Amino acid sequence: MRDGAVCGAVDLKARGLIARAGYGNRFGHGLGHGVGREVHEEPRLGPRLKDKLKAGMLVTVEPGVYLPGRLGVRVEDLLVVTPRGSENLYRTTKELITV
Repeated sequence: MRDGAVCGAVDLKARGLIARAGYGNRFGHGLGHGVGREVHEEPRLGPRLKDKLKAGMLVTVEPGVYLPGRLGVRVEDLLVVTPRGSENLYRTTKELITV
């Protein structure tokens, strides 16, 4: 993600990663959305959206995979779009922790 990236292209990139892992048909929602005065606002990150990201925008990236009758997981990050990329404001690990 970076300044000028098309929202649909960002979503499709994530979908491609999930599809290559074998779960393409298990990701059934948009990748994320903007955050501002409201929690859910523009821009939306979805496969057919043509809006462009701009530096300074705050967006969620929250891919999810759902296996009916078994489990589901959605990992959410909050990113600031920058001219050359993005900065993740969440510093937590993505490592699976089992108990």
